[in-house]
Amino acid sequence: MGYRIREFRKAQRMSQEELAVRSGVSRQTISMIENNDGKAATTKTLAKIAKALDTTVAALFFDDGV
Repeated sequence: MGYRIREFRKAQRMSQEELAVRSGVSRQTISMIENNDGKAATTKTLAKIAKALDTTVAALFFDDGV
């Protein structure tokens, strides 16, 4: 799932910092999620990230062609 967040973010030419500002999730947390560094993201965190990326939480899990 972390790689999908990175794909969506990069497709929108957005930095981790910009995603952090838009989502209200810290840049460090976004980095940990994208790199699968063992931090489990909560549903609330994923919802914030998905909204900032203008997508759904489900799309973060399933490859439907970004």
